[in-house]
Amino acid sequence: MIRDSSPVHRRVDLDRVEALRLLDSVSLGRIVFTRQALPAVRPVSHVLDGGDIVIRTHEGAALTAHPQQAGDEGVVVAYEADAIDPDTHLGWSVVVTGCARLVTDPADLARVRALLAPWAPQEGGDHAVRIRPWLVTGVLLTGTPAVPAKGSARPAPHTPGSYR
Repeated sequence: MIRDSSPVHRRVDLDRVEALRLLDSVSLGRIVFTRQALPAVRPVSHVLDGGDIVIRTHEGAALTAHPQQAGDEGVVVAYEADAIDPDTHLGWSVVVTGCARLVTDPADLARVRALLAPWAPQEGGDHAVRIRPWLVTGVLLTGTPAVPAKGSARPAPHTPGSYR
């Protein structure tokens, strides 16, 4: 009989608060948007600001043009960030779906610029996009504790936020 020696993993769904806390613990993620009716993904830096995710982008980015045309509502986007160990495959992933709008208020834009450096600075990179989260999902990928033998003590419950 052939046995798989890879460790057993367990998936734990995270609530909105824990998912956003983990998202706030990293500075890079991926914005998913529509460009010429096709999905597009770009790596960007982010910061959480008043419950919103704010990213910096350059002037020519397709994402910037769409929120300008969409009016007050903005456009629907997805945002994903994670911290997954490449060797153990343990960690977490958070996906946010929400509405993206270009930051146009000069005071808000100046404040965002002070909070967040762009991922890949380039000429014209002074634009910011604010994503209002509608749906926040997150998963924790953790090692499964050993199954206790009959009559032995149960393993300690998993603590969200710790994945090693």
